Amino acid sequence: MADETPAPVPAPAPTEQPRSFRGPGGPGGPGGRGGRGGGPGRGPGRGPRGGRNDGPKEFNPGDLIEKTVFINRCAKVVKGGRRFSFSALLVIGDKAGKVGFGFGKANEVSEAIRKAGERGRKDLKTIALQNATIPHEVTGFHGGGYVILKPASPGTGIKAGGAVRAVCDAVGIKDIIGKSLGSSNHANVLKATLAALAQLRQRADYFKARGIPMKSPNQPA
Repeated sequence: MADETPAPVPAPAPTEQPRSFRGPGGPGGPGGRGGRGGGPGRGPGRGPRGGRNDGPKEFNPGDLIEKTVFINRCAKVVKGGRRFSFSALLVIGDKAGKVGFGFGKANEVSEAIRKAGERGRKDLKTIALQNATIPHEVTGFHGGGYVILKPASPGTGIKAGGAVRAVCDAVGIKDIIGKSLGSSNHANVLKATLAALAQLRQRADYFKARGIPMKSPNQPA
């Protein structure tokens, strides 16, 4: 007697091949990671980018800028633990010849910076500049701070660091060579730099102080 085992029934052929998507939902699921949504079976996508602007902010003449030189944290040990307070040292300038500094203390960093900014705005001093540099070499002292500033040719940049660089940038100097040879205390270096800038005088001021008439470049000797 012949074997009557039934033949296997073939599986039905798929009516539609599944499509490959980046999204986790497969066919008809949401779009992929940040992707190309909006197509058939895809999500709406993330849309156009927002108004992102990573470039430098525009500086308008007459505005004041603040540069943080140093922030100090002080801890006081009490019965319940330690209490922290902060002090901030700031430089304020308009990049057009006026500069000042402020010092503030508070229990929060933001409040200390705000106090220093308010005090710095009340004590702005005008500095005699020549184009984008200083008229002549000058030195400044304050406490243990000793700073030397020298004029530089266009394109040199600010060859200084720390508080000297912050002061020169805030006052509007673009080409200068500075060196701190004394104490590294931030407050002393900053005040020595301001003392040096306060000694700057234009050529016309020296002639006027000595009572000598200043001749124009086109006037014959």
